[in-house]
Amino acid sequence: MKVWTDSIRRVKIALVVAAVAIAVASLVVSHALVRDLQKEEVERMEVWAEAMRSFISADETTDLSLVLKVINGNNSIPLVVLDENGHVTTHRNLPIHAATPQDSVSQLARMVKQMQREGERMTVPLAYNPDYGVRRGARLEIYYEDSLILRRLAYFPFVQLGVVGLFVVIAIFALLSSKRAEQNKVWVGLSKETAHQLGTPISSLMAWTEVLGELHEGDEMIAEMKKDVKRLELIADRFSKIGSVPELKVADLCPVIEHVMAYLRRRTSDEVRMTCHFPPDGKAALPLCPPLLEWVIEVLCKNAIDAMAGRGSITLSVFREEWHWIIEIADTGKGIPGKHFKTVFKPGFTTKKRGWGLGLSLAKRIIEEYHHGRIYVKSSELGRGTTFRIELNA
Repeated sequence: MKVWTDSIRRVKIALVVAAVAIAVASLVVSHALVRDLQKEEVERMEVWAEAMRSFISADETTDLSLVLKVINGNNSIPLVVLDENGHVTTHRNLPIHAATPQDSVSQLARMVKQMQREGERMTVPLAYNPDYGVRRGARLEIYYEDSLILRRLAYFPFVQLGVVGLFVVIAIFALLSSKRAEQNKVWVGLSKETAHQLGTPISSLMAWTEVLGELHEGDEMIAEMKKDVKRLELIADRFSKIGSVPELKVADLCPVIEHVMAYLRRRTSDEVRMTCHFPPDGKAALPLCPPLLEWVIEVLCKNAIDAMAGRGSITLSVFREEWHWIIEIADTGKGIPGKHFKTVFKPGFTTKKRGWGLGLSLAKRIIEEYHHGRIYVKSSELGRGTTFRIELNA
């Protein structure tokens, strides 16, 4: 298990390092590409501005074919041209959508103000030419923004980061799912093998207790031995059910719990008081698998006994809330820190010097996967005790 965990950790670290490397490389390349395109667009705007200056200053002998080709060739960079008085003389590539001319003028005015605040600016002085209405000091103010493709390219690294992050999350989730599936196979195989190994000695013990019962008829010790052998048979049956979906049948919850508590009372110190509170009519019918539910109650009660160091009280309450039957098991033990409320149900977690930390993990699986209910730590206070709560569908 440790080898598997270390392998998973190394793979996760490798995935994170690869994601960071891809992200850094993407940012560096994209930044360099954006910077080169911005430089190219500035040069294009300088050529376009010069073409505008030539167009306005042209006379009847000037060949305007190349000038017009440059001016009309700008189909991507949004721009607006103002005269020295701030009046719009022309604009290109601005997304103006309006129903009436008045709305178009208003929308254009808002765009001009925005470009003056956020866009780039170029000033183009015009040569004095009274014959064509060009006054002294006349100039053009050109405001422009990055082209649409350049703006998209600027956002592209963040899209890449999102895709890479999603890939890493999916990969880690797949690894963790694979790990859980592998763990489940181990637990199921171990449980079934345990049930199989217990089968032969239990059958032999059952035969020998019958023989002893015939030889020593009425002996209370033989009767108790038979009960313990039956207990072993029940435990083997529980292990055999792990990994397969049990058939849930409507049964009364109260006798199931009372059976567990009666068994524990006979095998627990008299300094541990066990109290049960059932509904007024003493009945709680719901779909369940009695052997597995007994296992859950037994695990919780034994953990409570260990937490109380063999001295204290356990109170088990059964009641109904709307569409659920509730089982609460409260003890007066040492309590559980709040940070461990969820951790206690993870395989391998234990505060005992001996034990594998599988009891509560199996209990959670029995309640949530087989009975489609919930089990959790309702409350706990250090030095005062803990309350576990089980919710089962009625």
